[in-house]
Amino acid sequence: MRSIRSRRRLLVAVGTVLALGAGASACGSSNDGGGSGSSGSAKGKKVRLITGVKSDPFYITMTCAAQQEAKAKGMDFTADGSAQWDVSVQRPLLDSVAAARPDGLLISPVDTSALTPSLKQIQSAGTKVALVDTTVTDPSIGITRISSDNEKGGRVAADALAKLMNKKGSVIVISVKPGVSTTDARIKGFTEEMAKYPDIKVLPTLYDNDLPATAASQIQSTLAAHPDLGGVFAGNTNTGQGIATGLKQAGKEGTVKVAAFDAEPDEIASLKSGTLQVLVAQDPAAIGRQAVDQLADAFEGKSVSKSIGTDMVAITKDNMNEPSVSKYFYKSQC
Repeated sequence: MRSIRSRRRLLVAVGTVLALGAGASACGSSNDGGGSGSSGSAKGKKVRLITGVKSDPFYITMTCAAQQEAKAKGMDFTADGSAQWDVSVQRPLLDSVAAARPDGLLISPVDTSALTPSLKQIQSAGTKVALVDTTVTDPSIGITRISSDNEKGGRVAADALAKLMNKKGSVIVISVKPGVSTTDARIKGFTEEMAKYPDIKVLPTLYDNDLPATAASQIQSTLAAHPDLGGVFAGNTNTGQGIATGLKQAGKEGTVKVAAFDAEPDEIASLKSGTLQVLVAQDPAAIGRQAVDQLADAFEGKSVSKSIGTDMVAITKDNMNEPSVSKYFYKSQC
C-alpha cells in the first residue's frame, strides 16, 4: 500500500544507504495481455491509472510521475484511486474502466485474487493492463508488473532492527491485512531474516486494516503484554504513523526501535524527531514513469518487460539530508 505499498541486498545499519538495484526480467511481446495497442504511436492513447489509496503520498508521488511521463508522450491520461484499501471500493472504479474501454490501464490491485475476474474482462476487451506496486496471483493478468522487491525490503528492515536491538528482546510486525502482495512479501522477508537471530523473539503479526489509530492501540497493548519489546516493523505508511503515535503516547519513542516502510511527510518528521529510526523508502515515481513507458512500447508494437524492480534506499536521521537520499521523499501533492 501502500499505503497499502524494494530492492537490493545489503545489510543496513543506521546511517547507511541501501540501494536495492532495479532490474528487469524476461521480455515478452507487446501483444501480451490485451489487443488495443496495435503498432503505431502512443500519442493520443487513452490511459487510466487506478491507485490503491488516492490520498496516500506513495500513490500521489506515483501519479505525479506517471502523469508527467504520459503528457510528454502525448497520451490522454487520467487518474483515480480508492478512498480506502478495500476491494468493494476499488471494484466500482474497475467497472468504470470496463465501460470506458481505454487503451491502457495502470492499476495497483488491493487484493491478489478478488479483482482478477474484472481485470480479465478489461484485458479481454482490448485494454492493455500494467500492474503497478501490487500484483495479482494470476500470471495472465498484465503485460508488465512494476514494483519494489518487497521481500528483500523486509529482510533489510529485520537486519536494521536486530542491530538496533543489540540482537535480543521481542519484536513485532504490524501490517495492513493479509492478502496484499506487497505487505505479505515484506512480512515474509522480515520473519525469515529474523530467524537468524536466536535471541530475538518474533511475536505474532498484528493487522490494523490500514488504520493508524488501530496501530497506535495495538502497539500500546503489545508494550503492556511484552515489557521486553525492543523493536517494531511497520508494514506501510499508515501503520508507521500509528506506531509513532502510540509509542509517543506511551513514552517509549526512541526506546522501542522502529523500522517502517515508505517515506511520506509524517514519517520523515518522525524520523527527524527520533520516533522512527529507519525508513525503507520505495521509488513510486520510477514505478509510475516506467509503467507509462511500458504501455507506450506496447502501443508502438515494441517488446515490453514482463517484470521490473525499482530502487529503494534506507533512510536514517544521519543520511536524510543527502540529496541522493532526500530525492526519495514522497510528495503530498504534484
